[in-house]
Amino acid sequence: MMIVRWFGRYYSVFVLLAVYELIVRLGLVSPRLLPSLAVIGDQLWIYLANGQLLMHAQVTLYRAFAGFALALVGGVVIGTLMARSRLMERLIEPIFYFGYPIPKIALYPVFIFVFGLGTGSTIALIFLECIYPIAIHVHAGMRSTDRVLIWAARNMGASQAQVFWRVLVPAALPIFFTGLRIALPVALIITLVTEIIGESRGLGYFVTYASASFQYARGMAAFVVIAVIGFALDRALQLVRRRVVFWQRTDVEIK
Repeated sequence: MMIVRWFGRYYSVFVLLAVYELIVRLGLVSPRLLPSLAVIGDQLWIYLANGQLLMHAQVTLYRAFAGFALALVGGVVIGTLMARSRLMERLIEPIFYFGYPIPKIALYPVFIFVFGLGTGSTIALIFLECIYPIAIHVHAGMRSTDRVLIWAARNMGASQAQVFWRVLVPAALPIFFTGLRIALPVALIITLVTEIIGESRGLGYFVTYASASFQYARGMAAFVVIAVIGFALDRALQLVRRRVVFWQRTDVEIK
């Protein structure tokens, strides 16, 4: 029964895979460019069994998580400062909103010059890219807190610290997790991009090497691993959200 429900929820993925396989079987695209699912599965098994995909995935995840963790700490601190202080808001908010549209990948050569080619520059770029959505959502979440709740807490004798931890933080958590859900895949994407540009380890490098060697099935196998990792991270974050923001349901159907 659970399998049927799971299939019903993600049926569009299976439809997409069926369309892909149909295109390959009909010969609309060269099988060298778009290998069949069976060939991709065979390559996936080979490189999982010999440990190459797992090794490269471990490197990618370490870089993504390190940059994301730094952005999480920095984003929460900056977002809270902007929400709690008008002076900090006037000082930081313009920088954030003017700098947010700028593609941070353009600064990657600068980071390479400062941190060297490798993990350090990748983590720095992830930090800069992910701190924006986290800080902005923390700021928006605290600013959107119902003022009646704050007044009620103060009238009941709550201190500033109690208002912050028992009113502002719970009110900001739903929007905060939205920012995390935006930032987490960005961290993974930036990691893969930097590994494609110039690296000798990681899933991005694995894909680049496979494409340069015209081993497209091998590259597609890496795509499967990347997709599974991204899906698993999103589901894990949603699980944490349901446990932390237990008072707010996210599965209500919108009609």
